[in-house]
Amino acid sequence: MQTEDPKHVITMLVDNQPGVLSRVSGLFSGRGFNIDSLCVAETMDPQVSRITLVTRANALMVEQIEKQLNKLINIIKVRIMEKNRAVQREMALVCVRAKPENRAEILRIADIFRCKIIDAGLEHYILEVTGDAEKLTAILNLLKPIGIKKIARTGTVALFREPK
Repeated sequence: MQTEDPKHVITMLVDNQPGVLSRVSGLFSGRGFNIDSLCVAETMDPQVSRITLVTRANALMVEQIEKQLNKLINIIKVRIMEKNRAVQREMALVCVRAKPENRAEILRIADIFRCKIIDAGLEHYILEVTGDAEKLTAILNLLKPIGIKKIARTGTVALFREPK
């Protein structure tokens, strides 16, 4: 049985210019690496964007990815995040089938996981869930038997913790 490579979160500061994301994603696809999630947004400096991506690879492959990313033009800084030194979150919008007999249970689950009900209809609730990947997996497992109609997830966003 083959073991799955661990997930690694890579964060980078890049010039906020057209084509930078394409070069980053091209580096991954050109070397046969998959990107599990990808988030990109402008930082406080409108000239700089932060790219946060998650990939599965062994330690040697992650080292190679980091070296290759550092060679790309428009890359300012690349860092591999260690989970205990960073804050990582994901957000999901989950549309759940809300039959009358399930509404109270959905509200209980939402309360336990500190979710927000951001839309309600005659036959659905849309929940906003924020937390780490394990929290999202746990709530999705509880909502599946009730009936998830659709879901949208952001992927991981992360920042290094400040020194104490």
